[in-house]
Amino acid sequence: MTELTDKDRVFARPLSSVHAFAFDAEVARVFDDMISRSVPGYDLLVRMMALYADTFVTSASRVYDLGCSTGVMSRVIARQLSFNNVEIIAIDNSCSMIEKCRGQSTEPVLWQCADVLDVEISQASMVVLNLTLQFIDPDRRDELIRRIYQGLNPGGVLVLTEKVELTDARQQQTMTELYQGFKKIQGYSDLEISQKRSALENVLIPDTPERHIERFQQAGFEEVYQSFHCFTFQSFLARKS
Repeated sequence: MTELTDKDRVFARPLSSVHAFAFDAEVARVFDDMISRSVPGYDLLVRMMALYADTFVTSASRVYDLGCSTGVMSRVIARQLSFNNVEIIAIDNSCSMIEKCRGQSTEPVLWQCADVLDVEISQASMVVLNLTLQFIDPDRRDELIRRIYQGLNPGGVLVLTEKVELTDARQQQTMTELYQGFKKIQGYSDLEISQKRSALENVLIPDTPERHIERFQQAGFEEVYQSFHCFTFQSFLARKS
């Protein structure tokens, strides 16, 4: 289960101008609540990460959590592993997020404030990209996936969860409407939904599911699975043979 902190009220008041979304100290403070209320099936995705750790992480290897935010996935992985010779490296370019991770974690995780595009990946049995690739320059996404593939051990897996853009315009419209309704059920007002959507414009740039699969295959992944799908959110498992 996610570990909730303060309630997300970042966009609750009318703003004279909506600035581009940033993972700053204000967002870091409420992020656990924000993501659990904004991403459908998030608690299930957290539980699935424990399953993936059991299934794919091997002794004497590394796990990378790229764009770890408040470190929920890294902590779940650390708690799940039955052996202690695995190095878990959690990276985020928001120092506010990393400070929060360090302040609330007792698990053996190496927390790093760095750009995931600058990280050298090696001896990995699992790499996690949880709602991260969508914030990376689209021109550099292929490069990152290739480097992840190269840094994985044989049998290693990339776990990627993203908000996606569906190729069928009618399906996209329907799923978007349902997603907006989901956020209302989660307690967000029309004002909050509208202002956050404006803040994320040109910051969160989704790919289509087909583009993700193409990118995995071009990088060299022999096995690609769609393991979760709810509204406009999908998870993929890409495994290196």
